[in-house]
Amino acid sequence: MAEKSMNTNIIDRELIKKYNRPGPRYTSYPPANHFTDSFSRDDYLRMLKDSNGQWPRKISLYIHIPFCPQICYFCGCNTNLMRSRQQVRRYIEALKKELRMVAGHLDRSRVVSQIHWGGGTPNALPMDDIEEVMGVIYDLFTLSNDPEVAMECSPAYLELDDVVRLARMGFNRMSLGIQDINDRLLEKLHRRPARYPLEDLYRTAKKSGFRGVNFDYVYGLPGQSLDDHMASIRKALEIGPERIVAFSYAHVPWFKEHQKKLEVYHLPEADEKLTMLESAYNLITHEGYVAIGMDHYARPGDELARALENKTLHRNFQGYVTREKTGQVYAFGATGISQLSDGYSQNTRSLDGYMEALEAGQLPVMRGYRVSTTEKIRRRVLNEIMCNHYLDFESVAREFDSTASGIRQAVEYNPESLAEFKEDGLVDYDNQRVRVTPKGFFLIRNIAMKFDPLMSNTTKGYSKTI
Repeated sequence: MAEKSMNTNIIDRELIKKYNRPGPRYTSYPPANHFTDSFSRDDYLRMLKDSNGQWPRKISLYIHIPFCPQICYFCGCNTNLMRSRQQVRRYIEALKKELRMVAGHLDRSRVVSQIHWGGGTPNALPMDDIEEVMGVIYDLFTLSNDPEVAMECSPAYLELDDVVRLARMGFNRMSLGIQDINDRLLEKLHRRPARYPLEDLYRTAKKSGFRGVNFDYVYGLPGQSLDDHMASIRKALEIGPERIVAFSYAHVPWFKEHQKKLEVYHLPEADEKLTMLESAYNLITHEGYVAIGMDHYARPGDELARALENKTLHRNFQGYVTREKTGQVYAFGATGISQLSDGYSQNTRSLDGYMEALEAGQLPVMRGYRVSTTEKIRRRVLNEIMCNHYLDFESVAREFDSTASGIRQAVEYNPESLAEFKEDGLVDYDNQRVRVTPKGFFLIRNIAMKFDPLMSNTTKGYSKTI
């Protein structure tokens, strides 16, 4: 059972320090830094039409809301300060227009298995605006019998009545961006605390029909102590949400200038962050949650835990998902990245540029990438390693009408490159299969890189793996 294999103290601090090198997160393959500006609107239109005959047949919709009532200093997301009602309404109209334009190229018989609203702060929108967009989605698309309809929410702007209304719109999963429960720390981070007690939000969501709630936290924040983070984790365990998420803070002031304002506070170093990770992992798994990835935990009966056990877990820009719910991802809104069978298309980051393009009747494509057959194989192999911690070359070969040797050739598989990992107890392997051990769980990105020929030359431009 997956939960038993993970629920032990398997963190080897010396090994983690040894392998703490830069590398991709592999939310896409190739990673987004390989996208090209030469990718055009016409390229995306061809990709849209071709996607109708490709796997997976199901559709995932991602709606990006790039607005926040105030900008948190630690934030690394693509968002903007919500300045006026007029600006928001103009964006909503552009969003609806993009939905209609893209839907016109998709086969109506295909079903939507997943809808995800991210941001920004989607729940800071007036509920009428959210309902209006959801109405357009319901008019344009056919939903599956059991779709996942999720929203990332800030508890600072969430009324209890909002939770009930979201459930009536069809939302059944919510991610609460709590980050930390220490109000003094949140004040330093320029973030407002939850408007209502977390237990009240969770209880209201469950009574309203939400089948799952995530409690999302960040560790390694400027000014944050181990006691702060563990108090947050203990509070989550006291309430018992379906999933707990603990992300590592990324300090990138050269990319997000507002993060410089936090440099007056102590920035936890690698050892301190590792202690936070280790302490939270041990406590959460001791309480019976299953470690899904470096930052996700789920109750044993949760669909992600079952998918990990059955080796049917998948991952995209929106996070972990089961193979059953997996669809090609069609993204809407500024900065949104569509993840289709044949490649990727990213919308413009500029809020005005996004709205102006759609007002002129054009899709707001900024860049993208068309993947080759070889890259599709590598993408599949990396997903198996990253999500399911297991790779069977023969199984992947059947999906691509290839041979096990053909798959090994596509990823330039060299067993000798895994020898050091095997000596350190991180992997077991032979010519047919590779299995990541529980000990290798925390170094999964390093292991995945050995199946990516792009990493043979450089790791420049990536964050460290821990």
